[in-house]
Amino acid sequence: MSFKANSSEGTSTQINFIGKGTVIEGSIRTESSLRIDGKVKGTVICKNTLTIGEPGMVEGDIEAQNAVISGQIKGKVIISEKVVLESKSSLIGDLKCRKLIIDEGAVFDGYASMVESSPKSAAVNPVKPENA
Repeated sequence: MSFKANSSEGTSTQINFIGKGTVIEGSIRTESSLRIDGKVKGTVICKNTLTIGEPGMVEGDIEAQNAVISGQIKGKVIISEKVVLESKSSLIGDLKCRKLIIDEGAVFDGYASMVESSPKSAAVNPVKPENA
């Protein structure tokens, strides 16, 4: 399902919606925002804001500009800007982003890398002790 609204500047904002009880297996790619309240097994690429509602679950890799997570993710997550893990969220997997907010009660089990530039192009180089 998709909703479209006109802003005051004459541009449109579109939000795609995957409802509770819906299961999608495969890849999803969208230029607009996406809200997931159902279950997705596969890759999600969202060029705008990805919202995973409390009943939502994604099993697979995710790429988005921003993400607000209230549901569950199992997979690698690459966000070019900001991630918010809300209090009932669960992220099991590695995360790359510029900004990270973790609310009390959220579960995060994985490796986090916060980078200044776009996470896609940034290489993660572990720091080695000088006497190693």
